[in-house]
Order: sequence, then structure tokens, then C-alpha cells
Amino acid sequence: LITSLQTMLLGPELAIASLDALAALQARDDDPAIDAEPGKIIHELRRGRAAETWFGTYYGTVDATPLFLVLLSETWRWSGDDRLVQRLRGPAMAALRWIDEYGDRDGDGFVEYERRTPRGLENQSWKDSGESQRFHGGALAATPIAPVEVQGYVYDAKLRLAELARVVWRDQSLADRLEADAAELRRRFDDAFWVEDRGGFYALALDRDKRPVDSLTSNVGHLLWSGIVPPERVEAVANRLQDPELWSGWGIRTMATTDAGYNPLSYHNGTVWPHDTSLCAWGLSRAGRPERVNEIAQALLAAARFFQWSLPEVFAGYPREETPFPIAYPTAARPQAWAAGTPVLLLRLLLGLEPDVGGGRLRTTVEHAPDWLEGLALERIRAMGRSWNIAVADGRVIVEPA
Repeated sequence: LITSLQTMLLGPELAIASLDALAALQARDDDPAIDAEPGKIIHELRRGRAAETWFGTYYGTVDATPLFLVLLSETWRWSGDDRLVQRLRGPAMAALRWIDEYGDRDGDGFVEYERRTPRGLENQSWKDSGESQRFHGGALAATPIAPVEVQGYVYDAKLRLAELARVVWRDQSLADRLEADAAELRRRFDDAFWVEDRGGFYALALDRDKRPVDSLTSNVGHLLWSGIVPPERVEAVANRLQDPELWSGWGIRTMATTDAGYNPLSYHNGTVWPHDTSLCAWGLSRAGRPERVNEIAQALLAAARFFQWSLPEVFAGYPREETPFPIAYPTAARPQAWAAGTPVLLLRLLLGLEPDVGGGRLRTTVEHAPDWLEGLALERIRAMGRSWNIAVADGRVIVEPA
């Protein structure tokens, strides 16, 4: 889902194939043995000996289901393909029902997770290692856990689905309900997750007792991408992403150096994940910080040089001023899909390329491209049912029909 979102610049085929495959694998039954519930999008699919020792199909994730809706919307915005949205209406509505009925386990308005099989993942957000959900002092949070970024995904998914309901399905009542749900979620989210300490930020999660898990993490960047952050908080959140405690100089750390759980070689507690940093960059772009997007893009490209131009899944979070090159994570996958998608998304962000659904065109949102992109040209980028050529000349991004 994330790789498809990152690579929309290359065309909709990967996204459409992903949506169709995930819809076909969407859970139909309530099966605690594989953490499945009706409407839930799959986490992992395995075959052969791997399936014998783990699971063939496993549904232990709470972010895939709202991200399925986000990708459906983004694919429609880029392609203008109403037929795709009509065809996947059933899976989309099933995903929405899962969010409201199963994802919100206790009716408090937030999506939580707790495994139902002892063989399953204890943590079921993208940071799914066993020690990823830590308080500022280092203690582990107890499940059920409501991850912060997932609330943002749900907010974005409901607003996007409202647009599809209004424009494609012609269901005004559904659109109105989803927009009202999103507005209420945004209000309650800010009250529950905001932490005033250390300059103010959003907590990593809420634990079993609804206490904010008060570590400062990269997840706050995902919130800017989703749009759930109220306008009066945007500047504070954007600033936190460039603080030295999160910004390593090579990328954005998964956990701040000031938290007790921080370790530059901990899988989710201090390393840099290129895809994670790219989603933070997307959030910063949405927050009107093109200079930060430029800084992030140049840092990750500089890091890629030391990995034979193939970014790894994850690398260490040591400060750049202390290491002449990014330190490799010993078991990181390379190549890996969402790491490979990172430069494609960064290029889109640097050029400010966005589909204009109402106007039926591709447009740019940047007033001045970075100097180092001068002379760049892209040909036959597909959007809104036609092809477009993009060029950078005299600092301007020029988008014209091919």
C-alpha cells in the first residue's frame, strides 16, 4: 500500500494491482487464530515452509485497512477512473465497517489493537517489534494500544471516502456522515494524544489505560501527512521533525535521542527508515515546508550513495556529524519495496506534483524548484487519463500536456 502511494508518479498499475489483490484477500470471517475480522486487510501472506512455521495468511495489523482506503482515493485522484471506485465499493465499505466496528475495540472513537492469538504479533502498527511501544522513561506500554499515526490514517481515509461517496457513488448522506466522523475524531484526537512536555508533541500511542505513551517519535510526521493536526499545532509538529533529537542528518529517527528507549541500532527505537522519513517529508510538504523536503531529499540521496544507490529498509540513527557515512543495520533488507519507492515520492514532492481532480489536470504546488533540479525533465507522466511532460527551467516547474 505504501509503495503504491510512493510511486504514483510511475503510473497506476502497481496501485490497482495492489488494491485488487488486497480486496481478494480481505478477511470475510472472524478468526482469532489469525487475528482476522470481517473487512480487515491482510498483513502478511506466506507460502511453503514459511507458512508452516508462521502463518499462511495473517491479519495482525491495524494500519493496512485505513491505508487501503487512502490508496483507493489516491489512485482515483491520479487516474480519474470512476470504474475502479465502483468496482471496489464493496471492499471499501467492508473496510470502513471494520474501522468502526472492530478496529474501535472499546467504542472510544480510536482504533486499537490487541492480538487474539498467542502466536501473533504483540504490536500491530508499522512499528511491530515487541519493544517499540515505550514510554519516555522506557517502560513498555500494555495492550490494547491505539497508535497515533493510525488515527491520522483513519481521519484521512474517512475524508477521502467522503469525496468518493459524493463524486462517484452519489451518496450524499454517507459523505456527510464520514465528514462529521472525521471532524469529531480530529477534535477528540488532539485532546487525547497531545503532550505538553518537552515543547509539546503528539504521543506515540495510548496504552490500555488510555495514558499517552509519551515518547517523541517519527510517527508525528505521518500526522502532518494525514492532515489530522489542527492548524494551530502544525508549526510545532513540523519543528519537532527538524530538532536534532529526531533529525540525524541522514534522515528522521524513529525515536528521539532524549527518550530512554532510544538506541541508534534498535529496529524501531532510534534507527532511520527511508520510507518513514519520506512520509514525514510528505507531511512537511503538506505543511508548507518545501525547504525541509529539499533537505530530507538531499540527505537520503547522500545516504544512498553509500548503499550502491539502493536505499536499505533501515539504517542506524547515529548523528551525521559523528559518522562519515550512514551505518548499516546488520539485517536490513536491500532492495526493499518501500525503501525503493522513497526517491520516487521525494521527486514528486520536490516538484510539487498534485492531481487537480476538478480541473482534470496535473499541476505543481511549488513556486521555485531547488537549484540542483535545474534542467530535470520527465516525459509522459500519466494523470487524469492523459500524459504530461514536466520540466524544471529557470527555477520553475513547468507541467504541460504531452
